This record gives sequence, structure tokens and C-alpha cells, in this order.
Amino acid sequence: MQSGFAEQQVKQFERIFYPRSIAVVGASTDPRKMGFQWVAGLLSAGYKGVVYPVNPAGGEIMKLKIHPRLPDIQGPVDLVICCIPRAHVLDLLNDCAAKQIGTIYFFTAGFRETGDPEWIEVEEEMARRAREGGFRIIGPNCIGVSCPEQGIPYGPSPLVNKVGSAGFISQSGGHAGKMAAISLTRQIGFSKVASIGNCCDLGSADFLEYMAWDPKTGVVGMYLEGPRDSARLVEVMRGVTRRKPVFVWKGGRTSAGARAASSHTGALAASASVWSAALRQAGAVEVNGLDELADTLLLYQAVGRLERANLGIVCGLTDGGGGEAVLSADACAAQGIDVVPFTDQTRRELLGVLGQVGSVLVNPVDVSQRSGNLQAFEKAIELVAAEPDIDLIAVYENVDLLIAFLGRPLADAMNDIVAGAGRKYGKPVVVVSPPGTLDKERLEVESRLSGVGTAVFPSMERAARAIANVRQHYRMHPG
Repeated sequence: MQSGFAEQQVKQFERIFYPRSIAVVGASTDPRKMGFQWVAGLLSAGYKGVVYPVNPAGGEIMKLKIHPRLPDIQGPVDLVICCIPRAHVLDLLNDCAAKQIGTIYFFTAGFRETGDPEWIEVEEEMARRAREGGFRIIGPNCIGVSCPEQGIPYGPSPLVNKVGSAGFISQSGGHAGKMAAISLTRQIGFSKVASIGNCCDLGSADFLEYMAWDPKTGVVGMYLEGPRDSARLVEVMRGVTRRKPVFVWKGGRTSAGARAASSHTGALAASASVWSAALRQAGAVEVNGLDELADTLLLYQAVGRLERANLGIVCGLTDGGGGEAVLSADACAAQGIDVVPFTDQTRRELLGVLGQVGSVLVNPVDVSQRSGNLQAFEKAIELVAAEPDIDLIAVYENVDLLIAFLGRPLADAMNDIVAGAGRKYGKPVVVVSPPGTLDKERLEVESRLSGVGTAVFPSMERAARAIANVRQHYRMHPG
């Protein structure tokens, strides 16, 4: 167990992510209300524990009895979801103490983020009552936690993400929700997700410390605005990054963004340069935006450790390979990714397979001269993979051209080769597949490749940036 993270803390977080039971306070029989959707989402997602709806009106929801108050529940309650008006939260916290719950998270908003002294004081009182009552608070003003392994969806939804090794901690519930949505289409697997909101009690450092300990989490992504536990967070991060990659998107970097962050989660402002320096000193890799963070988590899950990033590129699957080669080389160079020249032997073998045309003898490889020839395509990938200085391979495919010129069956056969190449040749393969007019077909191809663990990116620029981010972690933490 990680030093400084005690057995008691582990049990506390296990009750959050693997609760035996969840009580939804503010449950409703009206399908239009959030209180109904939280209950329905847990049941539809296949949550493995017991769901207790709570509302003073009583009644029944989806064949479950609605309990008037928390203390009326007979069994233990590990986790409480609160979606009642803010005026009633202090009374609810008294019930939480009486019931000896584990943790409560507040979908309810309207506290510190309003800037109103009255509601700032209420939020501080919430934290005091939690300490006195022996339980913890996530939020307020958050969407709480998700654990795909336990069948806990993100928010009031039946959708559960793929189980995987990525942990995500976000001060924004919306960004965490968008990450969850992206991961469903791109097959990013999550161990744990936490939307932490205002952090009146449990904060970003607490969740990061747990995810560092958690054997099911191999990489951590974070979205931060202005965490109130920033000094402790940087200290915890310094220890975590020696063991696991941490990729951080810091919001509120501009004066306008900082004002928005303050009204969003009551975040404290600090200059962008100060945050960048602190993250660098803590050994974390800073990213810029949600797409870049998702790309980086996706690539890490697909390729793992990446101390070098010499890239072999195969393009021109139909036509336009010369332009794709130049675009790809430029995108990689802009991120410091090496597209290394091939050995003389590989050049000679490529000449025999593809013929003399354009850029076939260099890297990137343009295979358009033998477009549609499956044997030549597979042999080209094999030769690139055999190069000793190549660490990973990128295949650039334009689905519009591929289907228009070759047809869907042949395009699918080429993607079968791509999907199996990583395992067959012992080097990771990623795919660049830009949007076009046949976007439905492109998404079908992406889903198919993602399903077998091949990372797919919409542009070479985004692929190169993700590669650079993963490589940066291992350059900062070699060995």
C-alpha cells in the first residue's frame, strides 16, 4: 500500500466506488425529474448493489419502496446522492450522521460558486457537519462518481463506460460527462471517474491519492479549475507521477476563463505560468483541452510505455499519398516526433514490393502505386515494423477515398490487416482517419478498430500530440 495512504482511507474510498448500497435523496416518481432519472439510471446500468429511493412523500418507483427519510432505511448506506433544493441540505446532513453513511455527493448546486456570503457559509457548515458526523462529502455542485466495474454510470444515465485502467478527476461535471461520452465511442476504458465540484470536503488531492494506490488505475487524467487544496495536490502529484502518468488540463488560464471558473466552482485564481511550472515540477504532463486529454489517455491505453517515439507512417492506401506523407511528416516534426529514414535494405525491399513511385522509399511510405493489393499492403506494414529504430506505426487512411475507389469489402479487408498488425509484428499501430463525407462509415471503421485496442485519431496533428504527451511522461520519469 502507498506510504501515507492508510487502510482506513482505502476503506472510505472503496465505499465510494464499490458501495454496497446507494440512497437517492430527492427520488421522484415523475420521469421528467432528476430524482427519477438517478434511480432509473442505476437500475438500468446494472448497478451491483441495493438502491434506496428517499422522499418524504413516500410511494414507489420502479418497484422500489420510497423511504421518507434516510434513518428509515433498514440496511447500511454507503453512498448518498443528493438532488434536493439547497435550503434542505443541512437537515439532510443530520440524517446522514444519524444513519452513519459513508459519503454523500451533492448534485445540488448554489453554494460557494454563487459568491453569496450566506451560501458560502452554508457550504462551510456542510463540511463541519460532515467532520462531526464521521462521513465525507463530494461537491457540492457536482455529478459525483462512476465505477464501470461496479455498474455505476456517470450521472443520471443508464450508460456505463468500458472497464479499463484510466482514472479521471474533474472539477467540472460537464467536462467529465463529455469525457464519458467520448470514451463510449472511442473505447477508452475507465476504472474510476469523479466529478468533484466545489470540493468543500474531499478534494482533488484526496482522489488522486486514492487513484495512485488503486491497483486498477494505471493512468490518471485531471481537469482542474482552481483547487482549494492546490499545495497538497502538487505534493501528492509529485509522488504519484513517479509511479503512474498524470495528464492535467488546467481551465481558467485566461482572465476571462478565471472569472468563469470562479462562478462555476468557486475556484481560486492563479496565473497560467504558475500552474504550468507547478505541474512540471510535480512531474505531471499538461495538456490543452478535453480532446487532447482524451487522445492522450486513449494512446496510453493502446501503447503503454513509450520512452522513444520514432514513427513509421504508411499512407496513400488509395490515392493522395504524396500529400498525406507531407502532412504527416510536418505534423510529427511540429511535435518533435521523429519520422526516421529507413535502412537501405528496407528501401530495396519496398522498391520490390511497391515499385518506383513518389515517396515509397522513404518514411512516410506511400503505398498508392499498389492500391487495393492486400499482399503488398501487408508486406509494407511488415517491412516498416521490422525497422529496428521504429517504435510505433501510424496508418493514414482516408475512408472516403478508400470506399469510393476500392469498395467496402476491400476496405474492410485492409482494416483487418491493420487491426492484427500490432500483435502480429510486435509493435503498436495507430490509425489516423480524418472526417469526410462518409462519416457514418468512418465511425463504423473506428469502432471496429477501437474494439480490438487500436487507437484511432481524426488527424495526424492530434495523434502526434498524444504521442508527444505520453513520451514526455517517460522522459520526465525514465527507468
